[in-house]
Amino acid sequence: MKNKKGKTKKIKVVAVSGGFDPVHIGHIRLFEEAKKLGDKLMVILNNDNWLKKKKGYVFMPERERKEVIEALRPVDMVFLTSHKKNPQDMSINAELKKLKPHIFANGGDRMQSNIPEVAVCDLIGCEMIFGVGKGGKIQSSSWLLKPHLKHFSIRDMSQFLQDKGTTTPGLRSRNGSFGGVSKVRRTRL
Repeated sequence: MKNKKGKTKKIKVVAVSGGFDPVHIGHIRLFEEAKKLGDKLMVILNNDNWLKKKKGYVFMPERERKEVIEALRPVDMVFLTSHKKNPQDMSINAELKKLKPHIFANGGDRMQSNIPEVAVCDLIGCEMIFGVGKGGKIQSSSWLLKPHLKHFSIRDMSQFLQDKGTTTPGLRSRNGSFGGVSKVRRTRL
């Protein structure tokens, strides 16, 4: 990249990461604000194995999430994580070591005390910036999906998860609730 005087300027790469399942307005604002911190925005997208471990299900498959994010104006590149099935390490340390961004931008409720990537960022000389985006954590994929999930019966949800490639043993709790949703109504969509 050349500056106004025609000299080569080092391109500053900013990275953000997440499951983005599904993408919502908070993510868009994170991408827009993170892009302003540098020249290129790199999204490190947590794969389906990571989502299954974190949430127990995948709402939108990784290749669809990747394609949607790649189509967004602020995003220059998207890298899918290589988390194996049922990962023990839920960090993106391996990706940060390999990609070596200049800045790792975090939005929402992330802070230095609650993310595992601090040591790796120090090691590779990556500046960490927190509170990126407009208005802090304004939306959550889980918050977004919860009102819709309460209308599924246990059988409907079990079938949905099987269709998405997630196993269903242990989904039904003793009180008939599913995950964090209380008293699931037995209605069909």
